[in-house]
Amino acid sequence: MNILIVRVSSLGDVVHNMPMVADIRRHYPDANIDWVVEEAYTSLVRLNPHVRTIIPIALRRWRKSLGSAKTRAEIASFYRQLRHEAYDIVFDTQGLLKTSVVMRMARLAPDGKRVGLGNATEGSGYESLSRIFHTQSVPVGVYTHAVMRARTVAAVALGYILDDAADFALQAPVLAEKPMWLPEQPYAVFFHGTARTAKQWAADNWVAVAQVLASRNMPVLLPWGSAKEKHAAEQLAARMTQAVVLPSLSLMEAVTLVRHAALVVGLDTGLTHIAAACCRPTVELYCDSPRWKTEGNWSPRIVNLGDTGAPPDVAQVLQAIDQVLSAPAAAHSGDRTQDNEA
Repeated sequence: MNILIVRVSSLGDVVHNMPMVADIRRHYPDANIDWVVEEAYTSLVRLNPHVRTIIPIALRRWRKSLGSAKTRAEIASFYRQLRHEAYDIVFDTQGLLKTSVVMRMARLAPDGKRVGLGNATEGSGYESLSRIFHTQSVPVGVYTHAVMRARTVAAVALGYILDDAADFALQAPVLAEKPMWLPEQPYAVFFHGTARTAKQWAADNWVAVAQVLASRNMPVLLPWGSAKEKHAAEQLAARMTQAVVLPSLSLMEAVTLVRHAALVVGLDTGLTHIAAACCRPTVELYCDSPRWKTEGNWSPRIVNLGDTGAPPDVAQVLQAIDQVLSAPAAAHSGDRTQDNEA
């Protein structure tokens, strides 16, 4: 059976789509699974050993230069690659018009079908017009977690029951050499940056947590993804005893940073969700987004704090840090990603 998944973005959503792939492989071991994803995230999907072929798409870049010959040539090349294989099932787990159009462009095998979300979940970017391209629309609960949403669509379409914990199956990146910035001693990572101001956690809070970690001889590494975030990281580091502002990291370098971390404390962002997917000791902070949508609920090594309009306080975060650091690594089947690496 040939299966195509269309889930193009964003980083956190691509991460949360991973367990769907492991589910399919568990019930259909011989299935060939391909994935259409934004070019920026191909390296992440490549870490999943269950994916046969990655088909990069560059919608974000193409829309800025649709009139150029180079862009038109790239689109034509993408279309040829998308049509190369005939698929028994094409899944669109994003539920947008643009992704359903991509789903429609893929070539079906005889009796093949196109399967997508039958309805929106609370606060999602779902576009109901996408259903016109479906052979089968799978309804989900209004308050369905992002991981369970994709898993449910696949389970209903392929006729199996979800009977296991989420398995993200992410392998460790292979870098040419060990990064110079990677410490030998156990370290914490603070994913402090986010585009939306309301989702940020107060600088004083980050500093207070860093002070406690410094008393335990655990340095804090501060990554960043934009000039604004770098400036914020530098301001935080100036107030912390043991803190290092990292250089600009590629996605695979960021994943390496996460996988070697003794502790990750982060906002509701894609890199924090990668840490949770790898079952590193992770404290997820929700300051202005609904926790139920994306919280890491598959391992005791993950604690989720706060909610929309109700950010956690420092005492809660420190208690959660003690909790995740003392949790056993293999206490839950969802931890198999990290256990396999070890």
